Amino acid sequence: MTVGSNRPKPQETPLPMAQQRAQHDRTERREQDALNAVIREQVIHALGEPGDLLTVAVRPLWNKFYRVNIFVGAEIAFARVANSYFLEVDADGKIATATPKITRQYGEPRQPAAGV
Repeated sequence: MTVGSNRPKPQETPLPMAQQRAQHDRTERREQDALNAVIREQVIHALGEPGDLLTVAVRPLWNKFYRVNIFVGAEIAFARVANSYFLEVDADGKIATATPKITRQYGEPRQPAAGV
């Protein structure tokens, strides 16, 4: 007989609520980040990429409505919003409507990232 053979097995308990919520929040954040990336890529593909692009800020508003701001400038301290759009997207992040309409303003269309 071995010493450890009579030990009771620990009971499996569900994760505490705070841990469950944190796990859920991380999952939602990853999903939102992925959706933002899809939206960002579509806007830049349609608009073109400004030579002095700093960032494309995608902000969820409510339901499937988003605000997208295109920041340009030589450096972040001097950034300005060159373009701004109010979007409605579907569940996959495909742009349904854009106000104002997104039209090509910069160069040739950018090729989608590999694997997208």
